This record gives sequence, structure tokens and C-alpha cells, in this order.
Amino acid sequence: MADSLINPLDSIERQNEKLRVIASALMQRVEQSVDAAGAAYAQFQRAALLEEEVRARTRDLERALDLLNESNARLGVANSETEAARANLANAIETVQEGFALFNAADELVMCNSRFGMHMPDIRRQLQPGLSFSEYVRIVSSSSNLALPERETTQIWAEQRLERHKDVSVIFNVRMSRDRWVQVSEHRTPDGGTVILQTDVTDIMRLERQERDRILDDQALLIRATLEHLRQGVCIFDQLGRLVGWNRRVGELLSIPIGRFSIGSSFQTIYEQFRREVSISDELTHGEIEDWALGTRRSGSLSFEIEHRSNRALAVFMQEMPDRGFVISFTDVTPERTAIRAISEANEMLELRVMERTLDLEDALSEAERANASKSRFVAAASHDLLQPLSAAKLYVASLDGDALDPQSRQSATKAASALQSVENILSALLDISKLDSGQANLHLSTVSLDRLLLQLRDELAPTAAASGLDLRVLRTGADVQSDATYLRRILQNLMSNAVRYTNQGRILVGARRLRNAVRVEVWDTGPGIAEEEQELIFGEFQRLNATASAADGMGLGLAIVERACALLSHPLQLRSQVGRGTVFSVELPLAPRDRSPVAPDATLPEPSPDNLQHRIVLLIENDDELRNALTLTMENWGLDVLPCENGSAAQALLTDIDMAPDVIVADYQLDEGKSGLDAIADITKAFGPAPACIISANRSVELELQCRELGLPLLHKPIDTDRLQRFLSGSTP
Repeated sequence: MADSLINPLDSIERQNEKLRVIASALMQRVEQSVDAAGAAYAQFQRAALLEEEVRARTRDLERALDLLNESNARLGVANSETEAARANLANAIETVQEGFALFNAADELVMCNSRFGMHMPDIRRQLQPGLSFSEYVRIVSSSSNLALPERETTQIWAEQRLERHKDVSVIFNVRMSRDRWVQVSEHRTPDGGTVILQTDVTDIMRLERQERDRILDDQALLIRATLEHLRQGVCIFDQLGRLVGWNRRVGELLSIPIGRFSIGSSFQTIYEQFRREVSISDELTHGEIEDWALGTRRSGSLSFEIEHRSNRALAVFMQEMPDRGFVISFTDVTPERTAIRAISEANEMLELRVMERTLDLEDALSEAERANASKSRFVAAASHDLLQPLSAAKLYVASLDGDALDPQSRQSATKAASALQSVENILSALLDISKLDSGQANLHLSTVSLDRLLLQLRDELAPTAAASGLDLRVLRTGADVQSDATYLRRILQNLMSNAVRYTNQGRILVGARRLRNAVRVEVWDTGPGIAEEEQELIFGEFQRLNATASAADGMGLGLAIVERACALLSHPLQLRSQVGRGTVFSVELPLAPRDRSPVAPDATLPEPSPDNLQHRIVLLIENDDELRNALTLTMENWGLDVLPCENGSAAQALLTDIDMAPDVIVADYQLDEGKSGLDAIADITKAFGPAPACIISANRSVELELQCRELGLPLLHKPIDTDRLQRFLSGSTP
């Protein structure tokens, strides 16, 4: 009908429009039809629909019943299979030789076989499904067939068993009655359950025990053989103090028949057999030893020595073992103790001999010291006594008027003066050597101007060097050093004079090299040099390498004095020399602190002026008659008026008689009746007013130099240098 209403030739839009109009008209017509025939048709239609639904539901129910019947059939088959599987599992578990049990995740027994709980028939009936694991452990621990270890209760065993159950996997052995053993293996399943296997390992344990016993027997034989080969006596006791092992040597050392030793003998029994025959050498008692062995006061090891009545010394060592047993060893130390006693006796004898030798040496040393002191006193006294006439001789020779003498007499006087000067140098060196060797050399450390000292020595030695055609050069230095001015002057003077004396041609160079905290003074010469094998000899007394030199050139004491003085002052002394090229002596001196001003090593006196000496009154105090006369003659030749006196009292009396104060005082230091020139000068100055004064003395001690320096008095050593005396007298004019 639609095909007749719609022209196929129309466009799609036209056809759609016609269809919409037709549909709209039909819908309107249906809505307007409300007659009874329409309602009946609707009821019929609903009934038809309900019938169709009932049929569909009936078909669904029939299908569901078919499925249910099929499922029941399958379930029955499955139950049959499950029961068969359970039966098969139970049969399979039952065929297992080990005891088997399965606990679920809630630690409840699910199933077990008839071998589970083997060797425990008293609890077998209680092992039923549903049994908790803790109850299972309690039942097992209370079984009469469980053989618990010594000192272990059922409660302790149960607690330990539950503690092991916490592990994922555990294997352990349990001892049963009638000496049977069960190995328990417990493992966790993936769902949290627990599988327990129980295996009878009695045969294995017995084999192991037999093997262990065999090994122990072999070890016992080995230990026995080892013990018998020991030089020590050995006893082995268990934790209860029972004897379990020993060797024959212990019976020999303790003088106990070996038959008295037996397995199981107590320590007290064996100890009682020999305690009355020994004495303990250490600070121990028999009771303390027994307490240690019984374990009441045991801590670590115990060692001591005993003396047997057979004069045998034994070292005893008691050592605890891990199982609370202990071992006692006895070592024969008789040879060592005998040797120690022999050594002790020998030491005592040696000590006695050493003491005797020491006393002899002390006596010899005292005698040597007395002899050395006597020698030093003798040298000092002899030198002093020699210096007195020597001073007089020099003054007598110096007082000779050279112009009034014929050439031969003048030459003789010059030679005499040179000889006297040589004697003076030798005596001065002997005095220095005596002081240094006797240890009586006193030091006075001060700040010394090195430049001033070297320039003074240069001026003194320059004429001698020029006479020998030598070029003597001293390099200037601004260093101040810490030393004893007198001994430092003597050291450098000897080194420089030696260089001048033993150098035939060339030059002598003296300079100072700066170090970090010191100055090294070096004396270079172009002399013949010193062979290496002779360099140690030149520091000895009376050693001169030039055998042809005369006594006027020295007696070989200069370097001996240098070495001793450097050692006394701790000034390092070095020597470098090449044969044919020259020698270098060097002395290392410490720098002086910067806050101290330098002190002149020796007073510098002005050049003598004859005009200053005319008719000046000189008070001379000298107790030696010859020297007093020589000094008087010498000073009178210089135009001075001399008042000679032998002591201070005579000088004061003379000045009182003439009622006149002297212009200058020259006093000897060592006067008679224990008086000194210092006392005489002080008394005269107090009585007659101050006057220039100087001290003359053969005493070369540092103390005298310090005294004179503190009082401001020049010190002229004997033999008196007439030039220095003349300079002093010339510079003392008011």
C-alpha cells in the first residue's frame, strides 16, 4: 500500500515527507478509536502474552531441574572420588614407615597415621583429629616412654618443644625408653599448616655410638701414649673430682706407686697420699688447693711450686677444662732451681768481689783524686812560685838600657827576654791544663763582642805575621756570642798563633759564618796541612808535628788547651786539613741573647806616654823582695817615684809618716798573713782618699777576674807585661 502511495520517481526528501504525513494520520486515527472491540482485543493480547511467559518459565524450570539432576550426579561422583582419594591418601599415609601427622593453619590435628607417636603406646589413643598442637606437646611431655635428659623436667621440655615449633623447619632427636631414638622433622606447609614426620633412628644412633666409642678408644690409646711420652706428670679429673687419666711419670715425681692410681679415685684420696711429704713454696695452703679442686673457689688456673722430701722441686699447674673437669701437671724443675741457687750464690760471690773491687777502685780513685788535687796544687803553687822570679827576671831584663849596651850585650838581652817569654808561655799553658784537667776551671758566661776580640788578637799577632811575611786578615763581624771571655780568648788566640807559627808562606784568614742560632769562627791557613792519621795526635799534650821547631815556638800545649776548653764550654771544635794545601780550625759559638750588652773580653789600655809618668808617686805593695825590687827599678827607669812596701800595714805606716797620698797604687793580690791586695787598696783608699789602682797576681782564676771587674780594678797577670803596666800607669793620670 505504501508503494502505491509513494511515487518512486519522487526525490528522497519528497518520499520522506509523504511518509511522515501518512504516519501522522494513522496515529491520529488510532488514538481516536475507543470502542469495546479495541478493549477486548487488548485483554486477549495480554492473556496471550501471559501464557507465553508461563510456557517460557516452565521450560526454564525444566532445564534447571535437568541441570540440578546433572549436578547431583556429578557431586555424587565427586564425593565418591573424594572418599576414594581420602581412602587412598589414608592408605598411602599408613604405608609410610615414618610417623606422619598433619596440623592445619589453626594448629589443629587433621590426620595422622598409626605410626605417629611410635614408642608411646600410652598416648596413642589421644592423638585424634581436632587435637591442638599445644595439647599434643603436653601429652607427649607427660608420656612415661619419653626419656628426658638429666636435670630437665617435663615442663622445660614442653617449653623448648613449643619454642622450636615457631621455626619454619626443624629437625631434632628424642630419646625414648629402652634406649630407642626418634628423629622428629617438622615443616611448615604453604597454607600455614604443619607436617610432622617421626623416624626411628635407633640403629643409626647405635652405629654412631659404636663408632664414637671406637674413636674414643683410639683417642684414649693415643692420649695414653701421649701422656706416657710426656716429661711432666699428668693427672686428669672429671667435674666431680674423680680420676679419669694419668701417666707413670706422675707416680715417679710424687714417689707414689702407680698401682695406687685407679679410675674413679677422688682427688682428696690421691692428695692425702703425698701432701704430708711436700711443702708448698708459694703463698698457698693445702686447704686453698683442695677448695680449688673441689670447685668451691675455682677461677681460671692455679700454679705453684712444691718441695718434695726427696729434695725434688716440682712446678704444679692446675687448669680447668670446658666440662668443669681439670688437669694437673707436675714438672720437675730441680735442675733449674739448683742452677738458680748456684747462680744466686755465684752472684752473691760476684757481688762480694765487685764490692771489694769497687772499694779498691774507690780507694784508688780517691788516691788518684788526691794525687790529682795534689798535682794541681803543686802545679799552681810551683807555677806561682816560678812566676814570681820569672816576673823579676823579665823586669830586670826590660830595665836594661838598650842604648847603653854594646851590640852583643843587646842581642843577649833580647834573647834572654825571648827565652823568659817562652818560659812564661809554657807556665801559663801548664796552669791552664792543670785547671782544665782537675775540674777546677770556673766559668763565667757572658755576652762577648766577637768582633772586638778578633781585632785585639789581630793587633797582637800582626807584628809576628808581618815578620814572617804572612798576610793576616780578620773579617769583621757584628755577632755577639755567649761564652767565657777569658777561655774564648785563649781558644782563639791559640788557634790564630798556631796558624801564624806553622805557616811558612801565604796568608791566614779568620772569619765568622752565621748559622741559625750560632756563629762558627773559622781560622784558615796555607800551611803544610795535617795528615789524616795525625789529626787526632795534635790535640795531645806536648805534641808538635814540626820536630825541628824550638821550644821558643811552643811545647805543643796550645791545641790541648783548645780541645779541653771547647769541651768545657760545649763549643763544638772541628778540623779540616789537606796536606800541602792548608788547614781549617773551626769553633761553633752560640749567639748571645739580644737584650744583653757585650762585655769587652779584656780591658783596652791607652798607649803609654812618657810625659804622663814623670815624677808620679806609685805605691807598690809586693811581698816578694826580688819582684818588688825589680818592679821598683823598672818603674823608676820610667821616671816614676816608687814607694815599695811588703804589705798593707807597712804601706799605711809609710804614707802616714810622709803625710802624702799616692798618685797610683800597684798591689799584689796574694800578700802575707792571709791579706790580699784588694784589702790593702780598700784600706788605703779609705784612709787617704781614692786613687787609681791595679792588681798584679799569678792567680788566673775566674773569681779574681770577677772581683777585679766588679771593683773596676785592672788585673795584670804575672809575669807582668811591662807594656800593659806602662799603659795603665800612663792612663791613670788624674
